[in-house]
Parts: sequence; C-alpha cells; structure tokens
Amino acid sequence: MSIRVDWRSSCSLTGTILKWLAVPLAGPLSLAVVDGDDPLPFLVTIAVTVVLGTALEALADDREIQQREAFLMVALTWLGVALVGAIPFLVAGDGVLARPVNAVFESTSGVTTTGATVIADFSVHSRAIMLWRAILQWLGGLGILIVAIGLLSHLLVGGAQLMETETQTQSVRKLRPHLHETARLIWGLYVGLTVITTVVLVTLSWIGLAPDMDPFNAVAHALTSVSTAGFSPQPDSVGAFSPAVQWTLIPVMILGATNFVLLYAVSQGDLRRPLESDEFRFYGTLLASVTAVVIATLVLDPDLAMGLEPTIRHGLFNVVSMVTTTGYASANFDLWSPGAKHMLFLCMFTGGMAGSTTCSIKSLRWLVIAKTFRRNLFIAVHPQAVRPVRLDDSVIDEETVGEVFTYVMLALVIFFLLTVVIVVDAARVGNPVDEFDALGAAASIFLNIGPAFGVAGPFDNYLAFSPLTRTVMIVMMWIGRIEIIPVLVLLTPTFWKS
Repeated sequence: MSIRVDWRSSCSLTGTILKWLAVPLAGPLSLAVVDGDDPLPFLVTIAVTVVLGTALEALADDREIQQREAFLMVALTWLGVALVGAIPFLVAGDGVLARPVNAVFESTSGVTTTGATVIADFSVHSRAIMLWRAILQWLGGLGILIVAIGLLSHLLVGGAQLMETETQTQSVRKLRPHLHETARLIWGLYVGLTVITTVVLVTLSWIGLAPDMDPFNAVAHALTSVSTAGFSPQPDSVGAFSPAVQWTLIPVMILGATNFVLLYAVSQGDLRRPLESDEFRFYGTLLASVTAVVIATLVLDPDLAMGLEPTIRHGLFNVVSMVTTTGYASANFDLWSPGAKHMLFLCMFTGGMAGSTTCSIKSLRWLVIAKTFRRNLFIAVHPQAVRPVRLDDSVIDEETVGEVFTYVMLALVIFFLLTVVIVVDAARVGNPVDEFDALGAAASIFLNIGPAFGVAGPFDNYLAFSPLTRTVMIVMMWIGRIEIIPVLVLLTPTFWKS
C-alpha cells in the first residue's frame, strides 16, 4: 500500500514556522552586538533557519492538511525548533553546551518548557545566550502553538486539531468563530502578561525592593514565568532575588497555568467565569491544600528555622512552581524534610489547567478521574442508577472518560519505564542514583517540570547523568510536551498506510 499521509504538506508548514524563527533570533543578536559579544551564533542560526525553512516550505504548493498531517506537523515542529534552537549554543562553543548532546538537551528543555539544565557554570555564557534560552521557553509556552494556529487559520480541521492536541480542550474554539481571531486574541493575552510582568519587576528594582533585578533579568524572568517554563539566568534561580520578586512571580505562575479562555473572559469583565469553572475551583483548591500541607511540614521540621514569613513564602512559591510545572526554586528544597519533598514530588504529576502554558497531566484530567471515581462509588451502592459524569453542567461521554484514564495510565507507565532507564544506566556507568532521585528526575523530565532532587536538585543540573540517559531524556521531554499521542500515533503502521 502507498503512504496515505501527505507528509510533504506537513513538512512544508513546519518549514514556514522554522523560517519565522529568524524573527525572535533578532533579539539575542541585537543584545550580542550591544554587549560586544560574538554575533556569529545567531547569524548562523538565522541563515540556517531561513534556508531550511524555505527549502521545506517549497515541498508542497497545496498545503491542505487533515488530522493525520496535523499530527505529523505537531511532532515535526516541536522537534525542528528544538534542533534549530541548539545551533547558537554549539556555535558559541562555551562551557558544556559546546557538546551536541548537551546543546540539544538545553534547547529541547527550553522549547518544551521543561527548565532542566545541564549548565554547570553560568558565568561562561553571554547574556545573549541566556536571553535565547528564555526566548525558547517563551516560544515553547504558547508562542510556537499560536504561530502555528495563525498559519493554519484557513485550515479549520488542521488548526483546531493542533490546538486540541496541545490543550486537550475544545473550548478555545468558542472564543471566536474563526481560528485566526482566536490565535490573535490569545497571543495578545500572552504578550500582555509578559509585558506587565516585566514592568512590575523593573519597577520593584527602581523602588529598591529588588536590587538585583536589572532590566535583563526582568525580561528573562518575565519570559520564563508567564510560559511556566523556569529557565533563570541565575544559578540559584529565583532564590537569587529578594522576597518581593518571589511574591511577584507567584501570581504570574498561577496565571500562566490558568486556562487562557478564562483569562480572556476576565479581561472582558466576566469576573464570575473562573468561579463557575469546575476545573478552576479544583485547581485552586489543589494549590491551597498542598501548600497548607507543605507549610505545616516545614513548620514542624526542627532542622528548619526560617521564620514565619520565609516559611510561608518558600512553601507557597515552590508548591506553585511544581504544580504549574514552572520549575523555579526560591530555596534549595532538596534540604527539606522527606515529607515536604514527597509532597513536591506528587505536585509534579498535577499540572495546571487545560488551555494554559503548563505541562504534566493537567488538573482537568485529575478532575475527570475524581468525578468518575465518585460516580462509580455511588453506582456501587445504587446499581440501578444512571449517573453520568458532568463537568460545568455538561455531560462527559464515556469515550472521553476512557481516553482520560488511558492517557493517565500511559503517562504513568512511561514515567516508570524512564525511571528504570535512569537507574540501570547510572549503574552501568558506575554512578548509581538513589531510587527517589531517579523517580524525581524521571517525573521532572517527562512531565516537563525542570528541577528534581539529589543530583538534579533545584540548584544543580543534569550533567551527572550519562550522555545516553540525557539523550533518552531529550526524547522524553519532546514526547511529554506534545502529550504523547501525536508521537505514538506516528509509530503505528495504520497511521501511514490505512
């Protein structure tokens, strides 16, 4: 049988997106010129992305795509941007990023908004390189998605499928009747939040509440907090800044992990819309509950004596960072008690709301599972009852419920398999990893969190793992960010030929 997927159209649209990467590359290029650093890494990358993008774009004139082509394009786009994004690191040739595996790891971590780093010495890298890391995360959070949606605005099925692949929700379509209007609307919200965060951080510096928050750091942290991504130009992450900065970034991370449909409703004056959302209430309750437990655990820890305000701040900040999959750290939580660390480990599996920049399993799926479990308990007592699962007064069909359970089970299986790979390969190279540290690293990589525990702790890096393990992690970050299914679908023969 001949191949039934129009791969040329998928590659052509991917090429269009890659070609437009030259625009964000102008930012670090300009900063390199201003700082007197070598602009070659960015000039080379601009040339590569324009040439490669143009060549791919020329593969097809008729770029009408359906669901299969959209799946292929999603996978190729995230992979292509990650590979092209590594070029500045390689050309610059500074520190550990001069090695191809490390450069691709860092770039993939950026575009998938994972926030895991292999950089051991931050001082050897220019501000332009650090800005490119932040821009990669900003693009990965929502920018790449919205650019793709905008380019596909005339292809309703393909564009809608791409959005649903990322957010697992169809409610985005209800914002505007045409997809390109929705793309512009969400893009505007995203840019607006980024600008507001930058202005607030710069203002804190001007009034003396954040002495180390210069404009460069303000921009970098705005880009990586709104995108719930977590790359910081500082080796101590947000712990390098004042409490005022940490308090400021907490609501930014929460907003970044909130469904942008709800944010749009609020921006239009519908302040009750979030409160009417079952998922938002579940998301808020989860954050509050876990934060209370972690703070209580820190208060009861006899080895920690941080004081009331720092205890509340660090407990809240790091819970929010983990739940929203941002991956910032305000303190070295690897030194906390086992109880607090285990709570943060569980936070890795939650994620923010669907339709947000966040990663992980997402609160919507957990809410559906919780409602289904409660429904099943009721039916166990009342076997003759008919009780559908409802979300915001709408009935969820049983096929969707089954898909949620399948996805969560699949995610957990892949997580455990990655843990086995980490443990086995660490033993192979003579650098054994503690089981809990391996679990944390696997969850952090596959669920796109960033920092973990032990050798991959919040103020450490992933260099302790072998090149083979880091290569596997690159693939896992990619699969986890595009939510598994688009990649697994590509591996089935029926996708290509049936």
